[in-house]
Amino acid sequence: MSSMEKIDAIVVGGGLAGLSAAYRLSTAGRQVILLERGDTPGSKNVSGGRIYVEPIRRFLPEIVEEAPFERPVVKEMLTVLDDEGSVLLEHGCAQRGTKPFQSHTVLRARLDAWFGDRVMEKGCFVIPRRRVDDLLWEEGRVAGVKAGGEEIPARIVIAADGALSFMAEKAHLRSAPPKPADYAVAIKEIYKLDPGIIEDRFGLESGEGAACLFAGAVTKGLFGGGFLYTNSDSLSVGLVVGIEALMKAGGAEESHRLMEQFTARPEVLRWTKGGELKEYAAHIIPEAGIGGISKLSTDNMLVAGDAAGFALNLGLTVRGMEFAVASGVLAGEVADEALTKDDTSAQFLSLYDKRLRESFVLQDLETFRHSREVLDNPRLLKVYPKFLCELLRDLYAVDSGPKASLYKTAKEAVRKHVLTWDGFKDFLSLRKM
Repeated sequence: MSSMEKIDAIVVGGGLAGLSAAYRLSTAGRQVILLERGDTPGSKNVSGGRIYVEPIRRFLPEIVEEAPFERPVVKEMLTVLDDEGSVLLEHGCAQRGTKPFQSHTVLRARLDAWFGDRVMEKGCFVIPRRRVDDLLWEEGRVAGVKAGGEEIPARIVIAADGALSFMAEKAHLRSAPPKPADYAVAIKEIYKLDPGIIEDRFGLESGEGAACLFAGAVTKGLFGGGFLYTNSDSLSVGLVVGIEALMKAGGAEESHRLMEQFTARPEVLRWTKGGELKEYAAHIIPEAGIGGISKLSTDNMLVAGDAAGFALNLGLTVRGMEFAVASGVLAGEVADEALTKDDTSAQFLSLYDKRLRESFVLQDLETFRHSREVLDNPRLLKVYPKFLCELLRDLYAVDSGPKASLYKTAKEAVRKHVLTWDGFKDFLSLRKM
């Protein structure tokens, strides 16, 4: 064991979960070190780019109020695609210019770097370019970390080191190796575009933003989908594909080629036209929902954010950042109480599990515990997009022969694609959502 005096807490990972935990502890006057392997907090984050702020406003009100978000989302767009066509659905709120806004688009490199500065102002030591290699142990209990050849002892360690958390695995809080079914690969490109062009193209007022999701043929039947978010002067465009689905495809489909085909679709090109590609990145994200959550606490250690598996994909909404913030604050809160009582045992730190169950984090994950099971149905990505596109194509078609009634046209499409035994089973499964 290092002869260095134990500090109060070490936070591993400079994403939103780690920064939130460090902010809460530093605000309480604790001695905290945050270790981030990237050049700055946020430099390795590849979030799609949207955060729902209402759930976290009470956890970090001053941060939510002052954070450098990109644009408030006032318009929701869903594009359903088959191989030959697409259907665009658009929803805009009548009170769309009214604060407080439900969600904002974000660029994590910008947001996390700003948050890191606020954390340092509170007295936390944020140390970038420092990879944590292992945990320190003392009588079978976590006692700090090893980083860059140094041993750094601490009374509490908070693991917020991402979806494939090395720290949680080392502490035996998650299974090893990770299950491919529990993760997806996310690929994102950022296109530089003039703010005025963004607003004209998406039908937005100055400063407003849009969120666009893409479902269907973009992933060739594999679990996943596409996204596009409007930033202040850029667009975040990307694709998410399940790792297990890619493995089962046996090389027939590759994530980077799916991304190339996605961004080449006219339904995407219409938005990115004239934009300058500035960034390309890929990242692993959790997709298992509540079934993939690790054990959250042990002696002297807590796990937060993606490292714990806190993410929720409902198809129409994809959430993770607000879970990271809330779990980070709760981890910092419980750690502070444990330090005050001088009791960092697993029994006391299990209070973190209790607080999470009382919060929206585990309550929402429990409510939608079957979401992954439902969304993993390939018919949602193949049959129903084809049905919707075919239905509208036939309803709008006017050819040389007599046209069937609209009712007959719609009935035929519904009978062909929806009124089947598989369709009935799909309906029953959707009730789980």
